[in-house]
Amino acid sequence: MGKIIPPPLSLYIHFPWCVKKCPYCDFNSHALKNDFSEEKYIDALIKDLQLDVPLVWGRVVNSVFMGGGTPSLFSAAAMERLMNAVRMLLNCKPNMEVTMEVNPGAGEYDDFLAYKEAGINRLSFGVQSLANDNLKALGRIHSAEQAVEVYEKARQAGFDNINLDMMFALPRQTLQSAQIDLQQLIRLQPNHISYYQLTIEPNTLFAVKTPDFLPQETVLESMYLQGNKLLESNGYHQYEVSAYAKDGQRSAHNVNYWQYGDYLGIGAGAHSKISVGAENNVMRYVKYKHPNKYIVAEDGYRQESKLLQESDLLFEFVLNAVRLKQAIKLSDFNLRTGIDSEVLLDKLSPAFAAKWVKNQQDILQVTETGFLMSDEIVKLML
Repeated sequence: MGKIIPPPLSLYIHFPWCVKKCPYCDFNSHALKNDFSEEKYIDALIKDLQLDVPLVWGRVVNSVFMGGGTPSLFSAAAMERLMNAVRMLLNCKPNMEVTMEVNPGAGEYDDFLAYKEAGINRLSFGVQSLANDNLKALGRIHSAEQAVEVYEKARQAGFDNINLDMMFALPRQTLQSAQIDLQQLIRLQPNHISYYQLTIEPNTLFAVKTPDFLPQETVLESMYLQGNKLLESNGYHQYEVSAYAKDGQRSAHNVNYWQYGDYLGIGAGAHSKISVGAENNVMRYVKYKHPNKYIVAEDGYRQESKLLQESDLLFEFVLNAVRLKQAIKLSDFNLRTGIDSEVLLDKLSPAFAAKWVKNQQDILQVTETGFLMSDEIVKLML
């Protein structure tokens, strides 16, 4: 084990409410049954951040990501108050990327110009599909028309960095209909597209009652490769399994996460991964998950603290690294984890034999075949 140089640092802020919880969602989100107290939750976020500042004292924050749930349920005034506290308490990089997730349904967002003035400079819209039949099957409460309208509103407000999410492998979806859906999204010309497969996660409504007529396994790879080719031919370069960006438009926050950088998490159920001290101390912190408990936890918001062991570090580093198309530097592995690179190389020996990974001058590169076998590579760490 060697000395760790702290990696780049990001801030994640979780907002746990949605108008309606989607049946495929396994994130910490709660359907609104009554009005929530915006002011009390912002109070709790600021207090949470104040208590966590000593963990990252003096370090530069390179990006902020507001996820959920539906952060855009909060007013622009609330976001301005929160961002003012972030800038006051943390050493923020000038012009850092500040992303907010938005749902396109009516009443699920405030004035975009006011959000921009609050310091938010990147938006991520949960479009998921531009076919109303697909949206209905996914349990979404917005229409395709609303998705286009809200995107255009954001552009008119001056947002020049926007991600759009889209799913494939939806109920009754064919190769042709998946292609048409993606083509419609590309016509909007967002800066970044997240294109990912619908998966049935445990503890979701879809796990209890799986939708009928999901595409067969043999079709899934064809859908993925078809989407990949279409995106690349339209100037969206794949840099992660499900992330495509125009030149210079990669998500700084997500890249830091996948490169096993540090992130401070505040909000109900938020996770942090922080490198602390001069030795190999990588800590994982988890905040109270239920928003009602989180809001009243004024003396401390952490539900769990854990020092990561070598097995944890190996698994987590590789889990993220194999998702990126970018090569992996063995020196980065050592700096992020404090583990000798020979340990990683030994674990990956079956992947080298299968030609899933290449090792050239201490640079690891996942091959095209290996990129499709990322789950198998990760299993080698277990």
